[in-house]
Amino acid sequence: MGIYVVMSRLTQEGRRTLKSRPERSKEVNMELSKMGVKVVQQYALLGKYDFLNILEAPDNETVVKVMANLGSRGTVETMTMAAIPIDEFLEALK
Repeated sequence: MGIYVVMSRLTQEGRRTLKSRPERSKEVNMELSKMGVKVVQQYALLGKYDFLNILEAPDNETVVKVMANLGSRGTVETMTMAAIPIDEFLEALK
């Protein structure tokens, strides 16, 4: 499984949804699970981004599909990065 870091910002519509239905964040996590992505960790942030999520997914294509699905809803804008465990990174340098 690959590891992915997703930083997201709520749109105006997303902020309204969060205010009226805070439980929606957990519902989205369940939807991601059904699409083949596991939310490993989730943080609310102060600053330029509103949330940081650590995901596990089988491949880049699955993540692209999930992020396109989320983005098409109009409630969140995301920046997604693949992450390599440091030991794997160091091994690849040998």
